[in-house]
Amino acid sequence: MAHIKRKYIDKHWLVFCIRGVLALLTGFFCLSGQIVNFAQTSSLISIFLLTMGVVDASSALYNSTKKRGWINCVIDSLIDVVAALCLLLFTHDNVAYSTIVLAIYTTVSGVIDIIHSIVATEDQTDRFIRIAVGVCGAVMGFIILNAGDFEISTFIRIFGAYMLVVGISSFIYGVHNYDQNQEDLTARKESAKKTKKVAAKSKSSKRK
Repeated sequence: MAHIKRKYIDKHWLVFCIRGVLALLTGFFCLSGQIVNFAQTSSLISIFLLTMGVVDASSALYNSTKKRGWINCVIDSLIDVVAALCLLLFTHDNVAYSTIVLAIYTTVSGVIDIIHSIVATEDQTDRFIRIAVGVCGAVMGFIILNAGDFEISTFIRIFGAYMLVVGISSFIYGVHNYDQNQEDLTARKESAKKTKKVAAKSKSSKRK
């Protein structure tokens, strides 16, 4: 089994799997027809962002104790929580303000994903996924800023489709890095066994 360089493996695979599942659920709700107005959409997105903020914060706390990279999770958590609180507390179901908040959130998240992919991602598959999601976020931000040209139902469907893209890509990213973690663990166990065998042979030869 080929050994995988540890620096290529993102240890936050579980966070991305959770983000993927939550984003998929949000997208399905938006596309199911049960969400019929902007206020419901805003509330659903706020719940999603708050949940992800808690997950990212928990991941940052855990990884800080393990001396792993945690800054990215802190940044993601702050962006999610600030956007959610703005939607819940300050927009007061005002469509214009809500669309501005969502546009800023998706654009900033997209840019952050692109920066993360360039600065903190070594694996080419992971980098491609994060860049693709980042570009989608930036494009979605532009679309939301022009949401006044769409009917509410059309906007909800577009945003639902975007959440499906985020969900699928995040889940693929998480599963890909989980597989890498498992392969890395297996390779290290095999390496440790070989080292023990060599050490045992060396000891036996010295006794002779």
